[in-house]
Amino acid sequence: MPTASEVPERQTVRMASKPPWCRSLFVQLLVAIAAGVVIGWQWPGFGAELRPLADGFIKLIKMLIAPIIFCTVVLGIAHVGDLKSVGRIGVKALVYFEAVTTFALLFGLLVGNLAKPGAGFHIDAGTLATGADAIAKKTNNGELPHTVEFLLGIIPSSIVSAFAENALLQVLFFAVLFGLALAKFGESGPPAVLEFIDHLSHIFFTIIGWIMRLAPLGALGAMAYIVGQYGIGSLSSYGKLIAACYAAALLFIGVLAVIARIFAGVNLWKFVVYIKDELFLALGTASTEVVLPRIMTKLNQAGCSTTTTGLVIPTGYSFNLDGATLYLSICVLFLAQALGVELTVGEQITAVLVLMLTSKGMAGVPGSSFLALSATVSAIGHGAIPVAAVALLLGADRMMDSMRVSVNLLGNCVATLVVANWERQLDKETMRAVLAGEPTGEESATAHRHAPQ
Repeated sequence: MPTASEVPERQTVRMASKPPWCRSLFVQLLVAIAAGVVIGWQWPGFGAELRPLADGFIKLIKMLIAPIIFCTVVLGIAHVGDLKSVGRIGVKALVYFEAVTTFALLFGLLVGNLAKPGAGFHIDAGTLATGADAIAKKTNNGELPHTVEFLLGIIPSSIVSAFAENALLQVLFFAVLFGLALAKFGESGPPAVLEFIDHLSHIFFTIIGWIMRLAPLGALGAMAYIVGQYGIGSLSSYGKLIAACYAAALLFIGVLAVIARIFAGVNLWKFVVYIKDELFLALGTASTEVVLPRIMTKLNQAGCSTTTTGLVIPTGYSFNLDGATLYLSICVLFLAQALGVELTVGEQITAVLVLMLTSKGMAGVPGSSFLALSATVSAIGHGAIPVAAVALLLGADRMMDSMRVSVNLLGNCVATLVVANWERQLDKETMRAVLAGEPTGEESATAHRHAPQ
């Protein structure tokens, strides 16, 4: 792969002649998202037809996520070579995930009780007869896996199926075993295998760099489809619910900032500036998966160890959905308030306990938020709130994607920083230099050359 000094002079001149904003992915995404909103608003039919742009871009990224996770985790664990260290990282990550997601659920209930987003809807439960059919269509008649089923699902039926189905937890499980097996060889191990996986990793990130040039098109297509399909009118109909969720998200990000400062010594606002491209791409495409490879690279460059990043980020995509849990707890109260039902403290606690379980199996399940809410409403056992009432959220759910993905992404980044610092695998000098925009030496420069631009 050519270094900067090997780039032809004419190419360097051509790049230098471009104004800086032309080369900024952040600006390109900002323009694309704004254009998508305008297209979906003014020409909703045409905007809804632009969905293939987003779907194609997301599929291009997803085809490389499994191999990138595999390479990153194997290299990290093989170099550490310590089963106890890997186990500690996993346990600490799960403890952190459970603590923060539970807090997110309770925080959502607090916001829902104070803001009362469902007040004023005055929905008659008798008019919701067709709601169950609408939910079944949205979720493809699926259901969330039970706890035992979910845990067994982490073990792949075959290595090939784990990669073919892009099952991140299964790929992670196999990568951990593979990395530990390589580490067991120690000095007598086959260095050619590690070198081969390292080269593969560089190749995959190079391909990601090419694909990322299409990111503005993907964001434009996604925003045009969302606005064109669901309409600006959804903002007015569900204005109070949307405002409550986004206000809760901003407040919760403030909580994450405090956690990052106290438990990792990191200024979250500077970190947000550092990952602004990835954050805007996630917002524009309403998907955190499309930024998974880039966010892992940026965390590594900012001082987090490869082992911690490789273990915490993929696991967090299933176990640490802070934005989704925040949204779900607010929606439980929204449904009760829309139907004129006053939930007792005991019923609200029951809802939290159920959501603590159902929210862990949401990743990769179509319409998972509706399935989790349906299970929660059933568990509460309040006859005045039929399960079909969940269909009330069909008109607003898509508008919540930006809130969910932004909090989910930041939540997983903070989790990685905290666990890395907890394990003494966070280089704070490198982190400070990167967030300040200072050079960090040859190692970071080498990583940067292999990172997607």
